[in-house]
Amino acid sequence: MKIAIVNDMPLAVEALRRVLALRPEHHVVWVAEDGARAVQRCAELRPDLILMDLLMPEMDGVEATRRIMSGTPCAILLVTADMGANTAHIFEAMGHGALDVVDAPAIGSGDPRAGAAPVLAKIEIIAKLIGGDRGRSDTGGARFAAASGGNPPESLVAIGASAGGPAALATLLRGLPADFPAAVVIVQHVDEQFAAGMAQWLAQHSALPVELAREGDRPTPGRVLLAATNDHLRLVARERLAYTRAPQSYVYRPSVDVFFHSACALWRGEVVGVLLTGMGRDGAHGLKALRDKGHHTIAQDQASSAVYGMPRAAVALDAAVDILPIEAIAAQLCNVLSTQTEPGGSR
Repeated sequence: MKIAIVNDMPLAVEALRRVLALRPEHHVVWVAEDGARAVQRCAELRPDLILMDLLMPEMDGVEATRRIMSGTPCAILLVTADMGANTAHIFEAMGHGALDVVDAPAIGSGDPRAGAAPVLAKIEIIAKLIGGDRGRSDTGGARFAAASGGNPPESLVAIGASAGGPAALATLLRGLPADFPAAVVIVQHVDEQFAAGMAQWLAQHSALPVELAREGDRPTPGRVLLAATNDHLRLVARERLAYTRAPQSYVYRPSVDVFFHSACALWRGEVVGVLLTGMGRDGAHGLKALRDKGHHTIAQDQASSAVYGMPRAAVALDAAVDILPIEAIAAQLCNVLSTQTEPGGSR
């Protein structure tokens, strides 16, 4: 991969160079000392991946990410020395299209490979995303057992998002009323160490409480559940939620497709599938399965997507009933659910 480094600290740049030197297939094509220079360099020579620091003079990593993704988009991995202290900046940068975040490696006297492992693992995942690796296609509804027992909520809104997702989700949730009549479950590609922080951050933008989805939870109206681990979230019998490592080959973790397919197979009420901004194709086949079963489906449009990968794949499959700007999706959800409960509607 052609990789660029954006960091104003020479020691941090050297640490990243040493990490990348452990993999001969990775090449540093340029280094920028601040965000403004990074925007300029990216326009001159677009790399496959940018390792982006968050806090820099002149222009920070959040603004640099926004400008790069709007002008010369490419994959961006945030690299920061203190993820806990920079949570708000991380979610903001991810809202502009950054794919993931990792701790900055340190230069020490120990084995450099140990400190390099987390960074190299993230780069490997992003390389698969860039290469269009869709994983195995064994998440079809036939894998899931039929539901039995219980009285499920009338409707479920299943939402999938990746790069650019935090900002899109905040906009969508902001438009839902406190008496929204459906259960809401979100699968966002984010490392599990940030899931709790993301739930808290999204709750600030929502009239509905946003909570982490726990093993055995049952989605109910009046709250939003967010996938909480790097394992896949899916529905199991009696509309309970569970986590599973399989399929392990999936580069997308947690996988939107896995959850959509399980909702298609097991949710006995209405399902509205929503696929938002993100790199790759995760969620497209699951959204198609939902539409083919007669459920309403929505994909975010290109103009409002930070990264028009996942919605584009869904549109190409004719998986979306509606293709809408992010600002219009909440209103359409309310409209669809209202229509379903009216006399003569689908309910």
